[in-house]
Amino acid sequence: MRIGIVCYPTFGGSGVVATELGHALAAKGHVVHFITYQQPVRLRPLDGSVHYHEVRVSDYPLFDYQPYELVLSSKLVDVAKYEKLDLLHVHYAIPHASAAYMAQRILEAQGIRLPFVTTLHGTDITLVGRDPSFEPVISFAIEQSNAVTAVSESLKRDTYEHFHVKREIHVVPNFVCIDQYSRSNTATIRARYAPNGERLLVHVSNFRPVKRVDDVVEVFKRVRAKMPAKLLLIGDGPDRQRIETACRQSEFGGDVQFLGKLTVPEDVLVACDLFLLTSETESFGLAALEAMACGVPVVSSNTGGTPEVNRDGVSGLLSPVGDVDAMSANALKILGDDATLARYREGALTEAKRFDVNKVLPMYEALYKQVIEAGT
Repeated sequence: MRIGIVCYPTFGGSGVVATELGHALAAKGHVVHFITYQQPVRLRPLDGSVHYHEVRVSDYPLFDYQPYELVLSSKLVDVAKYEKLDLLHVHYAIPHASAAYMAQRILEAQGIRLPFVTTLHGTDITLVGRDPSFEPVISFAIEQSNAVTAVSESLKRDTYEHFHVKREIHVVPNFVCIDQYSRSNTATIRARYAPNGERLLVHVSNFRPVKRVDDVVEVFKRVRAKMPAKLLLIGDGPDRQRIETACRQSEFGGDVQFLGKLTVPEDVLVACDLFLLTSETESFGLAALEAMACGVPVVSSNTGGTPEVNRDGVSGLLSPVGDVDAMSANALKILGDDATLARYREGALTEAKRFDVNKVLPMYEALYKQVIEAGT
């Protein structure tokens, strides 16, 4: 198949999954074309099966806000025609699904059929989509898609609850490429961040309020009071500066390191002992899954799709949102002795294997085939 993938090219989970999906499809012999405004951060060196097309928006003085959706639609038409795409797979409802619909209609007028699959990742439904001004467009784009997927049962339920959608939504979870995770450099990383054998806790996010990174720091503070520990905070976003300033002014500031955005966070994750995910809501929890694939157990909130990923008592422990007492107790339970930590490490890796790309990729391939054949 010749597949066009539209995604946000940033460090967010949807862009990571879309990029890794493209790599996996190319490895199976499909030809993949990424279409977005800059090269995705996880996109590895291009070869004959993976291509990138930049959507460039010129600075038109007529517009206060540049018309990215219109330019994207035009680019989709161009790539689809000249690369002879079989279908588009767009990640996020707006503006990608609505742009795909417009491109589809333009191509249809020229006698070309271009079906598109829309994957809902979370923010487009749980945050942006709840703004009444977006609801009609998102509902329409979902209904007009040739197939729709959601990354968790929780997100599927949220979509039906908040939008006027009647069509079928297939649950296809996010995934990891288990074979890409190696613990070979663990000693080097631990020597750098936990040189005296401290327990190494970690959090990865975009530092937005929904991630409740303050709770991460509070849990770490309580763990550190009971045992030697260090905290690594990976990522960047609006809350980072405030939290970093507060940590610097605290008595434990020297035990917290902010590593910023990492293209390959698993290089650090493999050396950690516990992943903290305290979010208000998560449609899936890809960062937690990546930690689990490194054999790192997870203490998380029990919201959204997270319980579908982090199996309570096996890969980690779940707590109510905002309950730092329970989260701290759970962290201490996992980290309390080496035998318990080893058991949770094994459980984390076992659960992560449920989401290996080799199990998820065939689900997408079957859906692609179904959508393409529906027009023949």
